[in-house]
Amino acid sequence: MGGWLASVAEVVTKGTGEVERTADRAQLDVTFEAVGADRSEAVSTLNQRISAVEPLLETFEVRSRQLSAHDNWDNNQRVGSRAQQQYVIWVSDLDRLDDLLAGLVQAEPSWINGPSWALVDDGEAVREAQKEAVADALRRAEGYATALGRRLGPLLRIGDTEGGAGFSPKMMRGGASFEMAGPAGMVDQLALKAQQITVTAVCTAAWSLLD
Repeated sequence: MGGWLASVAEVVTKGTGEVERTADRAQLDVTFEAVGADRSEAVSTLNQRISAVEPLLETFEVRSRQLSAHDNWDNNQRVGSRAQQQYVIWVSDLDRLDDLLAGLVQAEPSWINGPSWALVDDGEAVREAQKEAVADALRRAEGYATALGRRLGPLLRIGDTEGGAGFSPKMMRGGASFEMAGPAGMVDQLALKAQQITVTAVCTAAWSLLD
């Protein structure tokens, strides 16, 4: 018995949703260095330098401490050694950020980068962006259905596009990268205010088209 199965016409749309939230966490990357006649002396000198740093960090979340020590070379001759201590610090109480930066600068690091801004909990923002993405996809599908003189039917399938949710700072101001930025008292003049974080969700949805 012959027969055929009619294919269901469908429309596929992509929706994008964006929401903004003020960052509530800052990350600082800090490096301290010391030199010596050999690696042992360089590390010993470095330990003396960071002895004033560790007390500053006791009430903050230090995500990483990395020590490195290596020889310096000039024309195939060893000319002393260098030791480095690198920190990655998370600050969730942003009211304390300026004081921490001032203390770190006063300790004379070789390099500071930050703050880099993030959200402590992005779940609510992601859900809101996804909701807007679905609404955007639906609006587009309804537009195509109207243009074709058809009715939009049920949702057939939906999925993330381009990795789903994404995050990016809305504005680039607020960060600082420097090799000693002058006296610690000048930190408050850098206007290190929390940035707006843009949370993006992108979805692809397929809808059936009815007569």
